[in-house]
Amino acid sequence: MAADRIEPDVAQAWPQRLGLSEVAGGPVMRALAADEAARVRIAKLLGLDQLQSLRADLRVSAWLDGVEIAGSWSARVTQTCGVSLEPFDTDLEGQLQIRAVPMGSQALATSEDHEVELDPDADDPPDVLTSDAVDLGAYVVEDLSLAVDPFPRKPGARFEPPVAEAEISPFAVLAKLKTGAPDA
Repeated sequence: MAADRIEPDVAQAWPQRLGLSEVAGGPVMRALAADEAARVRIAKLLGLDQLQSLRADLRVSAWLDGVEIAGSWSARVTQTCGVSLEPFDTDLEGQLQIRAVPMGSQALATSEDHEVELDPDADDPPDVLTSDAVDLGAYVVEDLSLAVDPFPRKPGARFEPPVAEAEISPFAVLAKLKTGAPDA
């Protein structure tokens, strides 16, 4: 798990740890599927009505003195429509491409003048691991949290503003008397 990137609650929702030493012999393939207890914790954490399924297929390989995680995930979530207040299901999926290195890694070296260079086209800097293991579940849950719609709307739901009743002016009665209009 990355110390500067993943919230502690996310890391505890579905721990799927893999030691850095396990990757030293070559790439490791992991097919993950969240059990019922993990799905309940994740749904609560993300404010979902229900997390019906969460699966991930990941390839973890050595990268410098850390790891590179690549793969995909899919989930089926139930949310409440913000317009109709009805529950509805949504299928979500995403791709992961993450690099992580242990604390003190040479890959984290900064320039001597401490000047930061920003390049929007450059790869993201690697995450910093706080231990000798990486939590694959935390990365999947974090990516899922970014894919969940914070303002869910059921397909076809439309907001219809309430029709405002015409305000009756106290002078409307006087206008009728003046023009001789009949009472309504």
